[in-house]
Amino acid sequence: MREKSVVQMTQAAMIGAIYVALCLVFAPISYGEVQIRVAEALTILPYFTPAAIPGLFVGCLIANILGGGIALDVLCGSLATLLGAVGTYLLRKQGKFLAPLPPIIANTLIVPFVLFYGYGVPLPIPFLMLTIGVGEIIGCGVLGMVLLIALSRASGRLFHQEQTE
Repeated sequence: MREKSVVQMTQAAMIGAIYVALCLVFAPISYGEVQIRVAEALTILPYFTPAAIPGLFVGCLIANILGGGIALDVLCGSLATLLGAVGTYLLRKQGKFLAPLPPIIANTLIVPFVLFYGYGVPLPIPFLMLTIGVGEIIGCGVLGMVLLIALSRASGRLFHQEQTE
């Protein structure tokens, strides 16, 4: 049992670190009212392992801090990612094509309010929902599904022990 928890902690830490690295490498498109977070592709990982949930949350938290986010953004943006990750994990048995929906929905509904009220972005909230939603569809829906399909086809499954539960 102890070995399993060490494996899950290691997976969570690696996922969080990769999330932060992707946000920082792609910083010009990872932040702002029009954003395509390449790191959001990782939000499909709860489909494979529950270890991805804390990894994504902490990774997003750190990425938002390092990206210069205000406290509201750090908290609410990270909670949106957490909600999306939990939703993906809960839908994992319903089919892989539903995996990107929870993070897309959570971020599309939460992040525009942070941009409008926290940063004072002078754009209507429905327009911000559109811009964030399109970015999430690209990050989670397209890139995330490419990652999910690639991981599903991989011969040596990285997350095989959680799939059997």
